Amino acid sequence: MTPDVSLSDPRTRLVEATIRLLARSGPSEVKARSVSSEAKLSTMGVYTHFGGVPELLQAVADEGFSRQALVFGRLPLTDDPMVDLCAMALACHDFARRNPHLYDLMFGLSIHGRYSPSRGTAEPILSGQSASFRTAYAFLLQGCTRLVNAKCVRKADPDFIALQFWSALHGFIMLDLAGHFAHTASPSADVLVPMCVNLVVGLGAKRDKAESSAASAQAMWTANQSSKNGKPRNK
Repeated sequence: MTPDVSLSDPRTRLVEATIRLLARSGPSEVKARSVSSEAKLSTMGVYTHFGGVPELLQAVADEGFSRQALVFGRLPLTDDPMVDLCAMALACHDFARRNPHLYDLMFGLSIHGRYSPSRGTAEPILSGQSASFRTAYAFLLQGCTRLVNAKCVRKADPDFIALQFWSALHGFIMLDLAGHFAHTASPSADVLVPMCVNLVVGLGAKRDKAESSAASAQAMWTANQSSKNGKPRNK
C-alpha cells in the first residue's frame, strides 16, 4: 500500500506507516527509522510525536482496537443474542486473520520479546484497558448482557460471561494464527462455532437451540462474505 502523504497529522501518518510495516514485514521492521521513512517523515518523527517506539506501539494497538470496534459495529443485530455473539466471534476471527501482526500487538503478546526495547520493565507496555479497548470490548459485554436478559442462559453476571467468551475466543484465535489448526479444513466451522455452542450450553442454553443459532450465524456470515467477494449467493 502506498503511503498517504496527504495526511496532515504526522501522528496518524506514523501509526498508519507502522500498521503497513507490520502487515508487510512483521514486527522485526518496526523501528524508529523504518517507520519514519515509511511515513515520509524525518527519523526523529517517532520521538517528536510519540516520545519513543513503545508509545507509538501503544497508539498502533489503540488503532487496532478502534478498527475492531468498527467491525463489531457493522454487524447486523438480530433478535437472537446467540446468533449475534457467534457472528461477533466469526468477525473477530476474520479480523485477526486479516491483521495477524496487528492483532498480536493489540494483546501485547510480542511486545517484550520483539517489539519493544523496554523488555523486563515492571509494568506491561499494553495494559489492554485503553479507551479503544473498552469501546471494542463493550460490544461483547452488551451481547452477553442481552444473552442473560433474554433468558437464553441461566442468570449470571454478564461481565463474567463476557470474560469467558473473550478468553475462549482469544485462545482459539492465537492457536489458529500460530498454525495449530493447519490440519483442519475449516477452523471456524469445525472448532470456533462448536466452541461457542458448548460455551452457551454450559451456561444453561438448550443445545438444540444453541446449535440452530450457531448455524444461522454461520450461514449469515458465509452469505455476507460471498457478497463482499462478488460471488453470487446460492438460491
